[in-house]
Amino acid sequence: MHMGDYIVIEHQIGPFEFACESVSTGTQFIARIDEDKRDIFLDSTFPDQHPTACRFLRPEGNLVRCTIHESSPCQCKFYRCVVMKIFDQQGTQLGMVNGNLSLHSDDPNLRAQWEEAGRKISHISDDAEMQLQQYLKDKGYRVE
Repeated sequence: MHMGDYIVIEHQIGPFEFACESVSTGTQFIARIDEDKRDIFLDSTFPDQHPTACRFLRPEGNLVRCTIHESSPCQCKFYRCVVMKIFDQQGTQLGMVNGNLSLHSDDPNLRAQWEEAGRKISHISDDAEMQLQQYLKDKGYRVE
């Protein structure tokens, strides 16, 4: 949500194309609105209400989507804010895990299971995310 401090729109080139700069690297790039997100991009209510958010984010249902996913700069491609959501058997969301595999949850049972998983699974292995998902599924959680 706060990538608006890192991506600056220098000027609009066309109806769905913008000359931009990645502030942190000084790299210039062309941002093209993904064809399947052009309708939601036209509504500027969200960026107007969230001035520090990236200007290319738009709500779609319960999610906030990047409208330039295909042409986004490297800093965005490497940033993953939520890699899994964890639910109980009744469908209540108990927590979520971000891109650096940190659990965000107030549920003490889930936190205990996560700590146990951390003792068994290396967070630096290439397939750590998949192993953690399977571990949680084996413990009765639904993971998306």
